This record gives sequence, C-alpha cells and structure tokens, in this order.
Amino acid sequence: MQYWFVSDLHLNHFNIIRFCNRPFKTLDEMNSTLIRNWNSRVKPEDTIFHIGDFCFKNSLGGKPGEGTPIKAIEWEKKLNGKIIHVKGNHDKNNSTKTIISNLVIYYGGKRINLVHDPKWADINFDINFTGHVHEKWAFKRIRKGEGFTDCINVGVDVNHFMPMSFNELISKYKNWLRNGQKGVEDENK
Repeated sequence: MQYWFVSDLHLNHFNIIRFCNRPFKTLDEMNSTLIRNWNSRVKPEDTIFHIGDFCFKNSLGGKPGEGTPIKAIEWEKKLNGKIIHVKGNHDKNNSTKTIISNLVIYYGGKRINLVHDPKWADINFDINFTGHVHEKWAFKRIRKGEGFTDCINVGVDVNHFMPMSFNELISKYKNWLRNGQKGVEDENK
C-alpha cells in the first residue's frame, strides 16, 4: 500500500481548461486524462488524499462550463484507491460531502498539515500540503508573525496532471530549497 497526494482535479469543469491554461481541447479529454493518470499510479489498495476541488456538479440547466449533474460518487467509482477528501472552496456543492477542512498526518518524519487554501497554512507544522493556486506556484514560504511555513502545492496543474507520492513531493521540495526558495510571501505586509 502507498499514500498519494493530489488536489484540484476539477473533474467535469470545462471552464478550468481556459482559466488555468490546461493543455486539453475538450472536457472529455481532460476528464479521461486525469482518470487515466490517476489509475496508472494509484492501486486499489492505496490511500489518496485529495486536498480540495474534486469535481464540479452543476444542476440541470445551470451555468454553461460549470459541470454537469454527475455526483462525486460516480467519479470515485472510476478511480483506484481509498480517497480521503479535504474540503476545497468548490466542494460545498459537488457532493463529496466531506466535513474535513484540514487534516494532520505524520509521515516521513514530518508533521504535515493538509489544507486546500494556502492562506490557512499553519506555521506549527513542518510543511503544509495545499492546492487552490493551480499553476501559480509549486512551492511557497509564507511568513506569519515571527514564524514561517513552507507550502507544497499538490495540485495537478504543477504535477503533470497526476497524483504524487510523498517522496516525489519531498524530492522536488528539497530541490526548491537548494535553489533559493523563490516565492516567499510575507503576510505581515
């Protein structure tokens, strides 16, 4: 069994292709690529933490480009692994029905806070795994008061449209640290 991390699939959300400049021509192409990439890595016995914005479920006759009436459970049936959902800003109406706003894990010798939006990152943890920012950045150091925390974006837009293992994320993070931590944000300003 292995653990995987991902966020911001936005399954069935046509407008996300344009908003984030995703390399897909159609909604079907995006959905099938995300599902294929997920299942090529995640085995049925694995656990995957999805850190917000899983899918878009629109109502019949809803806004164009904002999804169709497919519930989260239908997408989950197509995906390998046991999915643990952490709520994202678009998960209130998509039927994931998660009540988890953040989740703390201890893995690889690190205390990690899993939270969708980096503005809720917590400096009391070694690292925060986040999403929400899509293609904007992969890593960011956020200063709060006298302390700081590093955020790793586990979103598909910066991770080849696939879930990532802990070791892959940490390896990329260590490279970012070695290369001078571009993208430090000071919340005190």
